[in-house]
Amino acid sequence: MNELRKSYLSVNYSLRPAKQVERRMLIDGFLLLSEIGFPIRDYNYMGMGSIHFVDFALFHKFLGIENMLSVEASYEIKKRVEFNVPYRALIRVETGFPIGNFIPELSQSAKHVLWLDYDNVLSREMLQDIALAISSLSAGSILLVTVDTEPPNNIDDRKEDTERNLKISREYFQEVAGDYLSPSLRDEEFKYDLLPTINIGAIRGAIQAGKRGRIKEIFIPLFNFLYADGHRMLTLGGMVGTKRDERKIAASRFARMDYARLSFGQEPYWIKVPILTRKEHLYLESYMPCPENWCPEDFELSTEEVAQYRKIYRFFPCYAELLL
Repeated sequence: MNELRKSYLSVNYSLRPAKQVERRMLIDGFLLLSEIGFPIRDYNYMGMGSIHFVDFALFHKFLGIENMLSVEASYEIKKRVEFNVPYRALIRVETGFPIGNFIPELSQSAKHVLWLDYDNVLSREMLQDIALAISSLSAGSILLVTVDTEPPNNIDDRKEDTERNLKISREYFQEVAGDYLSPSLRDEEFKYDLLPTINIGAIRGAIQAGKRGRIKEIFIPLFNFLYADGHRMLTLGGMVGTKRDERKIAASRFARMDYARLSFGQEPYWIKVPILTRKEHLYLESYMPCPENWCPEDFELSTEEVAQYRKIYRFFPCYAELLL
């Protein structure tokens, strides 16, 4: 199994702008699903809060979710995790165990949002968790999966598509995800820019494996995000539901959102957050939503940067220093 990366020591989870945009898009999507008969407020939430609990706080404040479980695999930070947990009456914390240990505990009499928010490269254990989740979640529940789509850890120049790197990537993914990938894949299909596609294929295969035996339910894709606050990350999400649920979602406002992805065949939604000063951000806000190809006259900003901001301005996080 991949060694735990301990990213909580190097990254403040609440200050990752692209990840924050993703969280806010998820919340927006959940609110739209609530409009059509999926009462997300009443769902249980299980995730990996680490020491920051950002998604737990947001899901409680903006969605109203109250029954939550955070799983932290590292026992080394048990006291720190328990010290930082907010809403102690609402959030149960388990440390020292992989999240897969708790998936079979998911109640069939309740609906769930389960976020397998991994911070490492795809592994066999992750794929097993995904398959187990699909076989265990009650109908109407939502599964989110986040993985690192950088090359395997033993590659030196991670973005260089050298023969050695391509060979290492192919061998790694065929070892951990060979059951879900074609054995005829060639080295060149493991180029850096194509690794998200490889990850999507493997996760989709694990979902299909977990769905075997579920005659009445299907997996309904909802989200497919790519973003990079350092490492390039992928988040796939969808609902274990019925054909009727699928038709209801396809006819809803959710399906018309730019970030919605109702098919595995659609390209991922790239979350790109332009680097702006506070003054530039406030200036752009006064012109949103701006016409296509519009650019500010008072400072230099490319049409591409403006277009990126126009897509995410509703979800753009605002940071400020507060002296207490």
